[in-house]
Amino acid sequence: MTQSELPSIPQRSGSEKRATNNPSTALAASAMDAALDKKARDVVVMDLRGISGVADFFVLCTGDSDVQIKAIAESVRGDIRSKYKEKPWHVEGLDHLQWVLLDYVDVVVHVFAEGRRSFYELERLWGDAEIGTVSSEGSSADIPFLQSPAARAVRHGD
Repeated sequence: MTQSELPSIPQRSGSEKRATNNPSTALAASAMDAALDKKARDVVVMDLRGISGVADFFVLCTGDSDVQIKAIAESVRGDIRSKYKEKPWHVEGLDHLQWVLLDYVDVVVHVFAEGRRSFYELERLWGDAEIGTVSSEGSSADIPFLQSPAARAVRHGD
């Protein structure tokens, strides 16, 4: 893949930030859970708050086939649209299904084919980010930094 084939992350102004009634943590959690529902592998969320102005969170996952990659991307889009009435600000990669990027401004979802994910190693590139991982049977509720203080208190009996 050449530089011109890489999904680009468009530049945006501060006015495009998410409204407070649609927090980025909830969108990231929803994206994770939708990907897990379609059996995505190696699902992680990267907390970029305070590290980068690109986004608050990256959600990364891997699909085993073009069909699964497309199903994961469609599941994420459908789940966020139904829960938050949001559409991606920018979408790339649906033509080749090697690296699909769904940009929700404060949350960017990356759905990779295995070879692309291991080649680009976004987890290493953004090494300062806190990374939350879940097993294939897990959910976003397993990631402490995606939980509101109230949700953490209920979950831990505080």
